[in-house]
Amino acid sequence: MEKIRISVLIFLLILISLSVYAEPSKEALSLQDAFVKVSKDVGQAVVSISAEHTERYKTRYYPFAARSQDRFFKDFFVEGPEQELKKTGLGSGIIIDKEGYILTNEHVIRGADRMLVTLPDGREFEGKVTGADEYSDLAVIKIESKGYLPFAKLGNSDNVKIGYWAIAIGNPFAFAVKNPEPTVTVGVVSALHRSLPRTDKRTREYSDLIQTDAAINPGNSGGPLVDISGEIIGINVAIFTMSGGSEGVGFAIPINTAKKIMDDLIQGRHVIYGWIGVIIQDLDSNLVEYFGLQDKNGVLISRIVDDSPAYRAGLKPGDIVISIDSESIRNTQDLVRQLLKKQVGEITNLGIVRNGKLHSIDVQVDSKPEDKTIAVNQKDTSNAVKQPESKNWRGLDVSDITPDMILKLKMSVDSGVVVISVAPGSSAEQAGIRPGDVIYEINRMPVKSSKDYSSAIDKASGDVLVGTYRGYVVLKEK
Repeated sequence: MEKIRISVLIFLLILISLSVYAEPSKEALSLQDAFVKVSKDVGQAVVSISAEHTERYKTRYYPFAARSQDRFFKDFFVEGPEQELKKTGLGSGIIIDKEGYILTNEHVIRGADRMLVTLPDGREFEGKVTGADEYSDLAVIKIESKGYLPFAKLGNSDNVKIGYWAIAIGNPFAFAVKNPEPTVTVGVVSALHRSLPRTDKRTREYSDLIQTDAAINPGNSGGPLVDISGEIIGINVAIFTMSGGSEGVGFAIPINTAKKIMDDLIQGRHVIYGWIGVIIQDLDSNLVEYFGLQDKNGVLISRIVDDSPAYRAGLKPGDIVISIDSESIRNTQDLVRQLLKKQVGEITNLGIVRNGKLHSIDVQVDSKPEDKTIAVNQKDTSNAVKQPESKNWRGLDVSDITPDMILKLKMSVDSGVVVISVAPGSSAEQAGIRPGDVIYEINRMPVKSSKDYSSAIDKASGDVLVGTYRGYVVLKEK
């Protein structure tokens, strides 16, 4: 009996192993063939871009090298001749037409003195930038060829949905493998309308990105993100990583974003963006409670640029934008994305909440100026001298903004009060205020000096709305 059981078990194991190694289904083979076709058709139009730029710097040498340990002689450095250092950046691009125009990222070719473009078939060309736009991080370069140039078809990123197949093509580490043929990684579209935070070091706007788990590696920047039919749906631009390698969170600029400015880039024209002149922030639970809202949907206007379209239309700090042209606005990403779609001169309608009431305001979109900014460098001012009229309120110590402070801290505003210190555990600390913040408003009362500040806090009670150049916060009454 025991032998029969063992024989049956062995038979079952054989059946299982045969099922595991059975030939793939027709559906699987069809999908595999689709990946192969996309890799072949689109891959031939993906190029490697080697961008060379020269950095110039002045050398300094120390004539008293033998006494280098002596601090006195360290003051006697002598300025030497100017030197040049050539650096090479690597990226990818995609040929978009038979004329040899190549779409890539602006950061791939930024500052390049010379560009070498290598096709998968080994042909090499000098590349010339026809247009570049730092704000969108897109650029177009041109190569001249007497022979045939393969090119890829642009798709429609508005039709992309979460869960769609996503194929990333590029040439990472091309310098190491010494092979011009691109590589292919496959995943899905894992999210849409993603944004990356802004930093002080860049002015690029990453607010409407496609997220994918298809591996995007160093050198893939500027290469295409393709759908299962072989149409370009995005331009690979960034990864989120803790290790420096791919961790399954990559981002691509939607191809429809590129389509809007490609003609300008090809013709070498400056790209103009729509702008209305508002500084905005998302709503948090404290702001929702303070304004008596139902939820966090909407965008709070924290500042209005003087003489901007928003200023002329009558928008005010504290207005909450809930719709644009009858389309609901959930957060700042939504509003930025919708405004970027508008043409200069176009009139757009904003639905806002002001003092608990709904209003409808028309705003004419203007071109985004390069020099209009409202910001203050958040420097540590804990060692600044407090003014006599300053007093602690809800954990805050503040000071007037002095000319010396503006100079030393490179501040870009000259009115308001600057936060000197924040008491640990106070309402101010819990609200996120930090030393260096500039307060310009308390409970909708303008604060231009410490005198205004004292007057405002004397009248303040309960939860208080405080306007800083980083946005509105609510200071709770403990």
